[in-house]
Amino acid sequence: MSIETPTLVTFIVYLVGMLAIGLVAYKMTSNLSDYVLGGRRLGGSVAALSAGASDMSSWLLLGLPGAMYAGGMSQIWIGIGLAIGAYLNWQFVASRLRRYTEVANDSITVPDYLENRFRDSSKALRVISAIVILVFFTFYTSSGLVGGAILFESSFGMSYETALWIGAIVIISYTFLGGFLAVSWTDFFQGILMFLALVVVPLVALNEMGGWNETVNQVGATDTTYLDIFTGMSFMGILSLLGWGLGYFGQPHIITRFMAVKSSKEIPKARLVGMSWMVLSLFGAIFTGFIGIAYFNAGLENSETVFIEFTQVLFNPWVSGFLLAAILSAIMSTIDSQLLVSSSAVAEDFYKAILRKNASQTELVWVGRIAVLGIALLAILLAYNPDSSVLNLVSYAWAGFGAAFGPVIILSLFWKRMTRNGAIGGIITGAAVVIFWAQMSGGLFDLYELIPGFILAWIAVMAFSFVGNAPGEEIEAEFEEAKVSKF
Repeated sequence: MSIETPTLVTFIVYLVGMLAIGLVAYKMTSNLSDYVLGGRRLGGSVAALSAGASDMSSWLLLGLPGAMYAGGMSQIWIGIGLAIGAYLNWQFVASRLRRYTEVANDSITVPDYLENRFRDSSKALRVISAIVILVFFTFYTSSGLVGGAILFESSFGMSYETALWIGAIVIISYTFLGGFLAVSWTDFFQGILMFLALVVVPLVALNEMGGWNETVNQVGATDTTYLDIFTGMSFMGILSLLGWGLGYFGQPHIITRFMAVKSSKEIPKARLVGMSWMVLSLFGAIFTGFIGIAYFNAGLENSETVFIEFTQVLFNPWVSGFLLAAILSAIMSTIDSQLLVSSSAVAEDFYKAILRKNASQTELVWVGRIAVLGIALLAILLAYNPDSSVLNLVSYAWAGFGAAFGPVIILSLFWKRMTRNGAIGGIITGAAVVIFWAQMSGGLFDLYELIPGFILAWIAVMAFSFVGNAPGEEIEAEFEEAKVSKF
């Protein structure tokens, strides 16, 4: 066998396994709730790893190691911000959102929840939410497809365009078939695979370099600025990296995992599993990029391929295939979740709510599946630029969701006085500020757009909530019920 053949065999076995999960889940999917939320029957551990895997995406194995490789320890701030944000999201949002979505007429999507929470009969809140989801998820999905193309291109010598289509076809296939159950179970296994890869690669690389002290010496010999966490960092730069943590509160593909857990009593276990996985995985990604500075002597043409390069130079072809599958896992686990949330926005929030109120469950599932294909094709077109950066595309979409939905979700759960007008004002303000801020540069505009977007959206929610009538007694009673619900 040639060196490439064992790697390819391992890789193909993994892909076939993911498609098999999609086929099994296809047989278990009978209605839209099953397709979109898995019938609310996820266990805590599956929900935690699924949320983590769908959260981190190719950014964890390509973007973050690449940032560390290019910039050294000064890039560690982004990991700190994400860990803090994720913990606060599990601690304060998860349980409350799980209970409230069930109390609020068994809501199964974020727009569904917001409409039911504020009794919005006009459908305006649902439609605006769905539009924001579709716009930013198209960019987010595109970032994953770019990551997949980089993987196939670097590993198997394919052209960028061929690599892009192969990765897209596999991911679309099992999301199309199995919906949420396929996505959650594949994310569970992908999360385990990603974790193992992020532990194994830096440990083997560290051993190859002769230990931690020798690695630090080699990095210092390359450039001493790589060792300083404040190198090139202004107060605004550090704040921008830490500010990534704010994004967690508004990511639909993450918070829908909270909604799908079978009971809020599962949340503490899920939080422990999810945060342990995340912190260790972040350390693995950070050390992979840092050790790469010493190992490759800052000589890689594309910094985001540092993890891929390690898999090919440190391991035999069979293990290399396993590790490359872990990278594809990271990519697939996020794209499938994004496609699913986007398809649910089309099926539940446009098609059923506006066009076909009496549509059957089977019809809605198929509308969701067709939406998966349409959104994926748009994302593929965006990804066709081979100069696209995984990190840049992710940062834009992450900011869009964090600013548009973060303040709205938090205040909807904890502020009884919030109204429909406040929710609409917050979503529009957050999305608009991010879009505007990202086009500007220099001075204050160098601050990551998520931070001003989040702050101004929070202010908008509170300000617009005092425009019009206060919440009715029914809404207030439901708010109190959500605090103590049995769900």
